[in-house]
Amino acid sequence: MVTKTVDIAEAQTHLKELLTLVQEGAEIILTEDDKPLARIAPLAPKKRVLGLHEGTIWMSDDFDEPLPDEFWLGGE
Repeated sequence: MVTKTVDIAEAQTHLKELLTLVQEGAEIILTEDDKPLARIAPLAPKKRVLGLHEGTIWMSDDFDEPLPDEFWLGGE
């Protein structure tokens, strides 16, 4: 995603062009005196790609096992 930083004064005069960039997938950061104020981003997320990070997340074999009583009772 492309990110563009724009001063709020410039954004007021170029709003239509900035919104066109947002529709194309860009993100706009509005600033005032070089301090970020707001972010304009597309509402609809882009399609997710299935399997993009395959193998980077794993689940323990005992994930769905009950927790021990010590967990709930605060015992040592």
